[in-house]
Amino acid sequence: MDETTEYVPPNVWTWTKPSGGTFAAVNRPIAGSTHEKDLPVGQHPLQLYSLGTPNGVKVTVMLEELLEKGHVGAEYDTWLIEIKKGDQFGSGFVEINPNSKIPALVDRSLDRPLAIFESGSILLYLAEKFHDFLPESLEGRTNVLNWLFWQVGSTPYFGGGFTHFYSYAPVKVEYAIDRYTMELKRQLDVLNRIFAKSAYIAGDQYSIADMAIFPWYGGLFETRDDNVAEFLSIHEYPHVARWARGVASRPAVKRGRMVNRTWGDDPAKQLRERHDRSDFLTKTLD
Repeated sequence: MDETTEYVPPNVWTWTKPSGGTFAAVNRPIAGSTHEKDLPVGQHPLQLYSLGTPNGVKVTVMLEELLEKGHVGAEYDTWLIEIKKGDQFGSGFVEINPNSKIPALVDRSLDRPLAIFESGSILLYLAEKFHDFLPESLEGRTNVLNWLFWQVGSTPYFGGGFTHFYSYAPVKVEYAIDRYTMELKRQLDVLNRIFAKSAYIAGDQYSIADMAIFPWYGGLFETRDDNVAEFLSIHEYPHVARWARGVASRPAVKRGRMVNRTWGDDPAKQLRERHDRSDFLTKTLD
């Protein structure tokens, strides 16, 4: 692929070669499993199969926040799904999430185990199950869900668009980078205007909407090895930065960001799998 050569799409697209880029080895235009592999099951009511990406972090932060508030039923095991190795296409994972994306949760506290997939759906399920981090009033609940679904709908421009073409694509395509950068900066401006007037995204109370938004947008305001922060001029969004620092300082958020994380400069902040509260002290990668 060459940016200087115009691509003329064929009449019928066919999958004739790998897509290129970071995930070329696992990208494919069909669903279903590629191999037989049963999922492990631990001792806790909730079984999470995930990876410490932003979508995975949403759920581990929620679970840790529930435990922080004393919801003992939120105890969980989490198992590492290594997406670059194709674990998401194992038969056991496909059975609980036919879309083969992390995270996926199984609630085994019920008469029949229930599978929940899509990070937004998992957050909403847990909020309703434990009656927390989601207002009971119609107005408050609607406002939180407005922002939860905003994140779910907006993030493809960030994760699937900007991050892919800026960091993962095999070549730099100016049009694609400009298109997604413009949209990402618009989203940051949306957030900045809200946080100029509000402590949290849906008002004065921390909610599942904040948990959904933080892993994707909050991380931009932390030190990075690349120049994404400079490229996006994130200093232009001080109110988002203030909110992000506050969320990042929460003890449950600190723990949730460690779970299923196997990369980074500090192995003390990397916990491959979590099966007990003590794992944060005894089983990090340091």
